[in-house]
Amino acid sequence: MKLISFVFSFRNEEKNLDELIKRVHDQVNNLKDYEYELIFVNDDSDDNSEKILRDLQKKFPITLINMSRTFGVGPCVLAGFRHAKGDCIIYMDSDLQDPPELINKLIFKYEKGADVVHTIRTKRLGESFLKLFITKIAYKIINFLSDIKLPTESGDFKLISRKALDKILDQNEFRPYIRGLSVWVGFNQEYVEYVRESRFDGKTKFPLLSAGPFNQFISGITAYSLKPLYFGIIVGMISIIFSLTLILYTLYIKFSGLAVAGTAGIIISISFFSGVILFTLGVTGIYIARIFEEVRGRKSYIIKEIVKSNTDES
Repeated sequence: MKLISFVFSFRNEEKNLDELIKRVHDQVNNLKDYEYELIFVNDDSDDNSEKILRDLQKKFPITLINMSRTFGVGPCVLAGFRHAKGDCIIYMDSDLQDPPELINKLIFKYEKGADVVHTIRTKRLGESFLKLFITKIAYKIINFLSDIKLPTESGDFKLISRKALDKILDQNEFRPYIRGLSVWVGFNQEYVEYVRESRFDGKTKFPLLSAGPFNQFISGITAYSLKPLYFGIIVGMISIIFSLTLILYTLYIKFSGLAVAGTAGIIISISFFSGVILFTLGVTGIYIARIFEEVRGRKSYIIKEIVKSNTDES
């Protein structure tokens, strides 16, 4: 029997957990020669999610990992991956936007030799046009600037083989960008298309204009490319050429007896290049911050307790 590890990072999903687990259980029961474990990483929920999962542990093979505080999705997923024992791992959201009914297609690709199976969202129900548009542009920017190519409209819902997961965990990054690492690691990559449903219940924990999506966007660029740093060099060279041209032009009109142009152009130029300098410093600062996070040796999360089925804690 092969083991599938399902990893869920969640915060305040009390109304979705029961339905989610039942649907996952039904799907795995339809597979031959597979058993499963459910790893739920609780990002410091303040509703009844933990109590519900403790009750469900009496019926299902659930491992509950409680974080000491809210750390965010990335560290929680990483914690779940490190505690997964399966031959393959399926990570999916706990709000049922990722349908468990897709599990059999992911396993089919895995049995055919795939090490990473990405899910591609052909439609995203319940999401605004603005969010879809900005997300599409973000993917294009990431793919243009980074050294990896993310599958357009792929999310976190994916299957990863044990071989690929071990290589991902070997990187030991403080703030890993899982979507990027799952592509960067290579091996045999496959894809499954699906229609992403609206949330089963509740509201999204990651609105468009919030720190979560923005941080993922920045990580998607800076974690896999140095191109943004080259931007400062290129603009710097252009500014030098522009400045020299402006100096030569000013000397020319002065010695030609022509009236020297007013200060408006100079002020505009200073304002523009000051903005470019500040932008470049900001980009450089992000890279320095990532280096600092990696070298200081701090853990990306702290686990308060691990509660397994039929036990109190371990």
